[in-house]
Amino acid sequence: MSASASSFKLVSTLGGIAIFSGILLALTYEITEPLIAQNESEALEAAVFEVLPGAVERENYLLDDQGLRKVDAGSLESPNLYAGLNEEGERVGFALPGEARGYADVVRVLYGYDPVRKQIVGLQVLSSNETPGLGDRIEKDVAFRENFTALDASLVHPIETVKHGEKTEPWQIDGISGATVSSKAIGKALSESTEAWIPPLTTALEERP
Repeated sequence: MSASASSFKLVSTLGGIAIFSGILLALTYEITEPLIAQNESEALEAAVFEVLPGAVERENYLLDDQGLRKVDAGSLESPNLYAGLNEEGERVGFALPGEARGYADVVRVLYGYDPVRKQIVGLQVLSSNETPGLGDRIEKDVAFRENFTALDASLVHPIETVKHGEKTEPWQIDGISGATVSSKAIGKALSESTEAWIPPLTTALEERP
């Protein structure tokens, strides 16, 4: 067999492998995409129920310069916040997103906001790559999580993280010893998110309860 014929065979074989791999990758994506979307939806719903005590049902909403409107299933619009309803169908609050840079990466959270009490009533870390045993205590430390059962979000004062044991005000977060950067990231995420979301949400609710 000539060198050119051998090279052609090699190129053809590699090309065939590449095409087959591409087809296999596309099929895998087609099969797994609905499963991934379903898992993400279920995880989001669980997070909404976690951060809004008493919620048993979720409603999707879009808040933008046009106001607050409900996003139904199958809509081309993507929701950016969520409402939780109790067993009587009454709204118990909204679940809002937030994020800030932590020690290792961006920390993404979902928190529950009660517009009547003007308080944060729950928090769930959606994604974090903080140091195991230290930074990841923002997800596991029971005492730290108690900060978010009735955290003042009236915006009279910005939410802030203070050193462990130095909390004196209802808008302050009692930080975690040894995980200062991570606990401060939570405070920054909540401070920036509440300042961005709560004023337009309050206006929208006044216009349309």
